[in-house]
Amino acid sequence: MRAFKDSILELITETSTNLPPDVRAAIRAAKERENAGTRAALALSTISDNIRMAEENVSPICQDTGLPTFEIRVPVGANQIEMSRDIREAVAEATRRGILRPNSVDSLTGKNTGDNLGPGTPVIHYEQWEKDEIEVRLILKGGGCENKNIQYSLPCELEGLGRAGRDLDGIRKCILHSVYQAQGQGCSAGFIGVGIGGDRTTGYQLAKQQLFRRVDDVNPDPDLAKLESYIMEAANQLGIGTMGFGGDVTLLGCKIGAINRIPASFFVSVAYNCWAFRRQGVTIDPKTGQIRSWLYKDEPKDASKEKKTAPAAAPAMKKSREWRLTPPISEEQIRQLRVGDVVILDGLIHTGRDALHKYLVDHEAPVDLSGGVIYHCGPVMLKNKEGKWEVKAAGPTTSIREEPYQGEIIRKFGIRAVIGKGGMGAKTLAALKEHGAVYLNAIGGAAQYYADCIEDVEGVHFLEFGIPEAMWHLRVKNFAAIVTMDAHGNSLHVDVEKSSLEKLAKFKDPVFV
Repeated sequence: MRAFKDSILELITETSTNLPPDVRAAIRAAKERENAGTRAALALSTISDNIRMAEENVSPICQDTGLPTFEIRVPVGANQIEMSRDIREAVAEATRRGILRPNSVDSLTGKNTGDNLGPGTPVIHYEQWEKDEIEVRLILKGGGCENKNIQYSLPCELEGLGRAGRDLDGIRKCILHSVYQAQGQGCSAGFIGVGIGGDRTTGYQLAKQQLFRRVDDVNPDPDLAKLESYIMEAANQLGIGTMGFGGDVTLLGCKIGAINRIPASFFVSVAYNCWAFRRQGVTIDPKTGQIRSWLYKDEPKDASKEKKTAPAAAPAMKKSREWRLTPPISEEQIRQLRVGDVVILDGLIHTGRDALHKYLVDHEAPVDLSGGVIYHCGPVMLKNKEGKWEVKAAGPTTSIREEPYQGEIIRKFGIRAVIGKGGMGAKTLAALKEHGAVYLNAIGGAAQYYADCIEDVEGVHFLEFGIPEAMWHLRVKNFAAIVTMDAHGNSLHVDVEKSSLEKLAKFKDPVFV
């Protein structure tokens, strides 16, 4: 199969840069449903622009590669050893080309391998079947949504919903709670795959397998089909919305599977996936290795399954105040900002993720951060022919991981703005109020949209941390984000979580008995 590696490289490229039609349709329907002028509508408009830019630029939709996961079906006699070798070579080549971000990190040393290869990466699962063709499906599921996966052991007590028993209604409560707990940290609006039964390992595996189903399919099990439909309706009444900004669309898809379990265990496992639902699939000729067809792009769509939802009738949101700021930013400027304001940044900002935050707690910064902006971002970077760094993708990472460090770093270095996604906690909110700083929520997954705002890479420190974790110094223009935590103790994230919990509690009474 001489063409097999090239076919896998094409699959990786397509998965990273081009969302499949069923996912695009779900996002388009969500955009039509949200009221014009709301924060959610603004976020969905940015998402749509990002999808188009990624396809046109043949660049990553989202900068977070996750752990590339291949699910492969092969005919009897296929050489899986050679196939795995070709897949690894294709993954390394895609990383060199900037299609994938180097994402494989040694769990003991913290060293990034730089090529997405290493023990356990990429993930490759094989299954034999009787067909005379190879089927390869690939999913790129980033860390932000991976961290919002959750597993329940029934019976259990759930916030807002009470006791969940070992029955269909208990399963219903677990799935609704999984959507609630994700809030905006998993880049909602999102998709969920649910695995009922199994053990802790096979339950999660089944949940992730559900994400390979088409968004518009119908579950062959009538009970699960009914549950999927119910979850879609109920979850979209929680008011979490896109990016956790509040809104009418929180969930874009729900797929549920069930396998047998042992008497002592009853697990409900949920795999959460962000709106940047990067999964594609191909069938491959087992003799030549060439692609025969694309699974999601080439399959006919059943128009009868489409449900068109009319936009909800509601008054348009009051136009947000807009501020244009250039770092270094003064405390006086920051104190004028309120939750809901749009901030447009022009000037120098600095990226910083887990490794940098840990470092800054105990060391001095390599540059003056007084009045500065920290961007929670692990970009995809490549050097051009002249040896200068260029940004291939640069969306925000989930900020809550930096909660143990952020407040201390704001006070220590005089930082005035933190950019990320999903919001932060009480310690950071207190530091923002005390010092005079704000949290700016960028649109998660919009890696091309924000890369387009970067005019120049002015330098980098700590490359030894790996490209995603290094401190990049970026000059930006027209970089827009929304104030969701201000210097007066206000947090949109707290407000949305509180209101969505109240709405979740309305689903406490049994539905499936």
